[in-house]
Amino acid sequence: MLRPVAAAAAAGVLLLAVPPARADDVRSGQRQVIRTLELPQAWRVSKGAGVTVAVLDSGVDPGHRDLSGSVLEGRDFTVGANPPGVPPRRLHGTYMASLIAGHGHGPGGRRGIIGVAPEADVLSVRVILEDEEPGFQEFNTAERFEDVVARGIRYAVDEGADVINMSISKELATSEERAAIGYAISKGVVLVAAAGNEGDRRSGDYAPYSYPAAFPGVVSVGATDRRLRRAAFSNWNSSVQVAAPGVDIMGAGPGNEYWVGKGTSQASALVSGIAALIKAKYPHMSPPLVAQALTTSARDRPPGGYDTSTGFGVVNAARALSEAARLAGHTEVATGAAAHDPARPLAGGRPGPIEVVVRDDRRVAVAAAVAAAGAAGAIGSLGVMFTLVRRVRRAYTSRHA
Repeated sequence: MLRPVAAAAAAGVLLLAVPPARADDVRSGQRQVIRTLELPQAWRVSKGAGVTVAVLDSGVDPGHRDLSGSVLEGRDFTVGANPPGVPPRRLHGTYMASLIAGHGHGPGGRRGIIGVAPEADVLSVRVILEDEEPGFQEFNTAERFEDVVARGIRYAVDEGADVINMSISKELATSEERAAIGYAISKGVVLVAAAGNEGDRRSGDYAPYSYPAAFPGVVSVGATDRRLRRAAFSNWNSSVQVAAPGVDIMGAGPGNEYWVGKGTSQASALVSGIAALIKAKYPHMSPPLVAQALTTSARDRPPGGYDTSTGFGVVNAARALSEAARLAGHTEVATGAAAHDPARPLAGGRPGPIEVVVRDDRRVAVAAAVAAAGAAGAIGSLGVMFTLVRRVRRAYTSRHA
C-alpha cells in the first residue's frame, strides 16, 4: 500500500514510499525511455567517454553505487544558507546525475540506473537548496546568493565541463546569468535547461517563460508523457526547442535509493546525456551545431515542423549522432575554426569565439547575441523542476553490489 511521507507545497511535491523492489525492477522501469531514445543503437557509436557534464543542482551523492567513480564534487555556492552542521539532501541532483551518467552496478552493470551517457563524468556544482532544507528561505531571499547560478556556470566552464545541465527554474533573468551563458557558449560548452513545470498556468497563448531555459543559446527542454505528447505540467512557449520523456522516469537517489518522478528536470537531464554522447564523438563541435543535431534529428515532429509544446519534436540519441556526423563533415563550422584567429592556439583544445548562426524555422541560436543582450530584471526564487512520485527503498542488498 502506498502512503504519503512528505509534501512540499511550494513545488507541489508528493513523495510516496513503496516496498523494496526486486533486483530487475529498476532497470525494467527504464525500458520505455531506453527504447524511445534508441540508446542501444546510440551506444554503438558513443557512450560519452571523456566528456564532463556539470550538474548545476542541489548536489550529487558520489557514493551511490550507480555513480561511484564518475562524480567529481565541485564547489558549493550555497554555503551559509543552511545552519552549521546541516548536510545537503542532494536528492534532486543525484537523480539528475544518474539519468545523465549512471553506469549501473553488479555483473556487467546490469542492475540499477543506466544513464544516457554511462561513460561520462559528472561535475557536481551545488547552486540550489531543496525545499525541505532548513536554509531554503534564506537562500532564496538573501542578496548574497543572487547570482549563484551565474557563478556556477563560469566555474563549471573553467573546470572543463563540456555540457552543463540546469534542471532548475526561476521567473526572471539577470545580466550576470546572461553574460555567464555567453561565456560558456564562447568556450564551446553546451547548455541544457528545463523549460519549467507551470504548463497549466497559461497566459494567453503560452505558459510562463522560465530561466535559464529561455535564454538564447540554451537548449530549452519540454517534457512528454508516455504517448510522447506534451505532459500537462510542461511549459509551452516559443523558448521550447525540443522535448524528451518526463513522466514516470526512474532515477537514483542518495543512499543507494531509487525514485520515480516526473518533470521537465528529467527531460532536461536526458537531453544533456545525448549532448554528452555527441561531444564525446565530436569534441570540438560548437554548441549551435549540437543544438542543430538535436533538433534536426527529433522524432514525433509536430505539424509544420515546430510548435510551442514540444519544440521541434522528441529527441532521439541514435538519430542525433547520425546528424552530428553529417554536420561534422563541415569541419570549419563544426569546430568554430572559421570564427577563430588562426594565429592564436585554441586554449585547452576548445574552439574560439563562436559566430555560427543556426536558423531552424522559428528559433535562431546566435551565440554572440547572448553575451551582448542586456539585463532582464531581478532574480526570482530558484526551484527544482520535478515532482517525485514514489521512492523505491534500497532495491538491492549489499551482496548485490
